[in-house]
Amino acid sequence: MLGRAVRTDPKPAGPPTIAPMSVLSAANVHYTIGDRVILSGASLAVEAGDRIGVVGRNGSGKSTLLRMLAGVLSPDTGSISRQRNTRVGYLSQEPDLRPGRTLRDEAETAFGELHALHEQLHGIFHDMAEAGGEALERLMRRQDDLERRIEAAGGYAIGHKIDAVLHGLGFTDAQFTVPVEGLSGGQRARLALAKLLLDEPDVLLLDEPTNHLDIDGRLWLEDFLTAEFKGAVIIISHDRRLLDNVVTRIEEVEQGRLIDYPGNYAKFRQLREERRLAQLRAYENQQTKFRQEEAYIRKYKAGQRAKQARGRESRLEREKEASTLERPVELGAFAFELPRAERAGDIVVSVRELRKAYPLEDGSQKLLFEDLSLSIGRGERWAIVGPNGAGKTTVVRAMLGEMEPDAGSVKLGSNVRIGYFRQSHEQIEPEKQVFRYLQDVIRRENPGSMMSEQAARDLAGAFLFSGAEQEKELGVLSGGERARAVLAGLMASAKNLLVLDEPTNHLDILSAERLEESLGCEGGFEGTLILISHDRALIDATCDHLLLLDGKGNAEVYFGNYSQWRDHKARQASGAASRPYAAPGARPGTPAPTPKPKDKDKSKSRFSWMRLEQIEARMGEIQAEIAGLDERLADAELWKDGARAGKTRDARDRLGAELEELEVEWLRKSE
Repeated sequence: MLGRAVRTDPKPAGPPTIAPMSVLSAANVHYTIGDRVILSGASLAVEAGDRIGVVGRNGSGKSTLLRMLAGVLSPDTGSISRQRNTRVGYLSQEPDLRPGRTLRDEAETAFGELHALHEQLHGIFHDMAEAGGEALERLMRRQDDLERRIEAAGGYAIGHKIDAVLHGLGFTDAQFTVPVEGLSGGQRARLALAKLLLDEPDVLLLDEPTNHLDIDGRLWLEDFLTAEFKGAVIIISHDRRLLDNVVTRIEEVEQGRLIDYPGNYAKFRQLREERRLAQLRAYENQQTKFRQEEAYIRKYKAGQRAKQARGRESRLEREKEASTLERPVELGAFAFELPRAERAGDIVVSVRELRKAYPLEDGSQKLLFEDLSLSIGRGERWAIVGPNGAGKTTVVRAMLGEMEPDAGSVKLGSNVRIGYFRQSHEQIEPEKQVFRYLQDVIRRENPGSMMSEQAARDLAGAFLFSGAEQEKELGVLSGGERARAVLAGLMASAKNLLVLDEPTNHLDILSAERLEESLGCEGGFEGTLILISHDRALIDATCDHLLLLDGKGNAEVYFGNYSQWRDHKARQASGAASRPYAAPGARPGTPAPTPKPKDKDKSKSRFSWMRLEQIEARMGEIQAEIAGLDERLADAELWKDGARAGKTRDARDRLGAELEELEVEWLRKSE
């Protein structure tokens, strides 16, 4: 099944038959801004309990569709209808919060209707004290009705529910009393989401609800939408894991139309590829037929078969006008060969006993991390994960020498060339065209090298800038487009260490997937990666080492991707986790508590005689040996022989200890 059939001729499709049980629907909706068509013949039927994900490129009309369904916008033509008494809740990007209220008081306003019912019930009790006979019976019936409605709206136990939702979205008890005017933009957005979830409308319209949520918040929201919320959900999100875990149907906005696909996002990707392949074949077959007809007409138009040729020409013109198929939108794969960076040393970053805290208003300190020690080897892919405010950006800035730690040391390896993607991009020149900006970046970052205009345009195209978009000035681009331009320049700057701080915050799904491709081995990047992100799909696709900060001063190192770490934690919680062993360079799936270094001030060690190059060479040999032992340790057959498994593990531990000593000596000699 390739999704519902969609007309591919330029004429708008007529309104579909909307099922009578639809709680919310859009029929043949058209909407334009100036001469730009946003939606053209878009139709959608939402049934009770539906879980619908809306996807498409930034600017394709996703948010416009939700605003119409919410009644914020009206279509130029077509209609929006909702079933009688259906309550629709819409998550606005500009939350309406009343100054003077605390965070928790504002959250409680979601139960305004419940409070009104309570007031009505108190009035009934007051009237019942003086009523009798038939009037009293009427009041008692009214009491029963109000009590049923109060129970349905949450009854008297709303306090626990408010706290649970606020905690789930990342608020602490200490923040409950903060006035709403003192909240950050991200906190205001999360509070607006909390109010909407507490209100429990019949239909939830969520436009990027995860924008300000860390991973724990996203997991909580997924659980709430799948296990708690009973109404229909229509959600725009760039979080592919959320779409995989929550929705059962995808609506893709493409060229102003809605294309329906059953299943979650992973299923949608499969069906979309099949659909586009079928469309391309149909398009190519039709074009072949047209060319054959045109060749016949040219050959016989002036000869004995001229009358027949003219007849076929008329039929061909009518067919082209009535049923010419559109060429399907091509996404393609990443097809740009990135320049190779110079080779860095075996150790790219070495961190020893790092500590950082910052003072709070009450005179206490907020500890971000302490005794943090780790080594990042050449070619490794690390993700730094943790809640908002846990110190992820701080630890990166300390690694790069941009921030002085309270204690500990950081050492960059030899020949390390750093490319740093920050969350803000104030440094770009707004008047520069996209392709000119890329040329300038390459010239600045690689003195002596040049990038031709065609090469710059090819690079821009690889990062999803079309021909016309390549000539736009940076100042008029959206946040996501600017991020793509900066990432394109960074990826092509021949850096052997990329540090990416929330690179997908403003990217649509296709752009995030393109970034994944470029970071992969097939995309050409062979260097070391340090990634800060809440995007679980991006982390799993690009990283197999984790540094996890918990926001309470604790840090954990884990060798594996994020999904493997979650599975490991689940097994630990159920008591089924196998005995972990810790050492640097472990295979994916291996927990590794942060190692304590040996005394780096010690003047002599058993490796003092070795030159720096010899130490690096030996470290490379040990890492290769450890990788081989890890493969054996990952084989279930090995563990059937306890003695052999123990010897293998002991050998690995000895190599790990030697590697640690070498790292300390490497640090001492490289200072």
